[in-house]
Amino acid sequence: MSEQQEVIAELGDAGVLAGVRWAYLSATARSLETYSEPDGHDSAWLGSTRYTLFRDRLDRVFACERYAVDSGNDDADLDLLYDQLSEKDITAMPKLNADVVRRANLNGSPGWAYGQIRFLLASCVFGNLDRLPWSQKSQTKQQVAGQRNPEPSQPSLFEDLTPEEVGGLEMLASGQELDLTTYVVAHSLDPLSQQAELVLGRARLNAGGGQAWHWRYDLLGTPSAAGGRRTDGTPFPTGPNTVPDAPVRLRRSVEERRNDRSSGEV
Repeated sequence: MSEQQEVIAELGDAGVLAGVRWAYLSATARSLETYSEPDGHDSAWLGSTRYTLFRDRLDRVFACERYAVDSGNDDADLDLLYDQLSEKDITAMPKLNADVVRRANLNGSPGWAYGQIRFLLASCVFGNLDRLPWSQKSQTKQQVAGQRNPEPSQPSLFEDLTPEEVGGLEMLASGQELDLTTYVVAHSLDPLSQQAELVLGRARLNAGGGQAWHWRYDLLGTPSAAGGRRTDGTPFPTGPNTVPDAPVRLRRSVEERRNDRSSGEV
């Protein structure tokens, strides 16, 4: 069994993937409900708002931070948990035990962990998931993307890179290893078509270009919940379930940098 199969099976069986999917759909739907170009909103506002709500929804569904169940008052806990959520979100929220997932931030970047598996968040321009430039992200994201791949498919991680790039990556890789194996949940949204992308995968440091992932898994192509939970469709159209070799939309690099800065991520 490959690493991807093991990780997806473990997180899927625990309900973690269903929780991530619910959090993203809830955050995106709420962002689009509020989004208004006539009111002065733009793609930077939408990206920042979606990221903030996504982080909040993850804490809710996993009972982390201010939503931790520790008051002993079930009614008060539920009032806080459901505050500002729609009836559809409340009904669709997966019911998970409060201790399934814990907060596990990395260098100030919000992270969540199940056992020894941690994931961070990363946003990108819609259609650009496979070309996500990790070398232009924060040093934390570069460190995550530079983790040793347990299933190398090529002779060297540094193949096809210039000598200067190899030196930089070797210096980065020589740092202290992470305390948990860390993956990335990457997300994007096109405000015009309302198409969305959401994946979980092992990031690949691609300073010389090329694929941004050792592997990645489409979270919008999976059922929204497991067992007896409700399995609604997405509240807005989603992008294609398969992306290898698919044409991608080219955007100006200045737009990518603006979106990264406005996302609020670390």
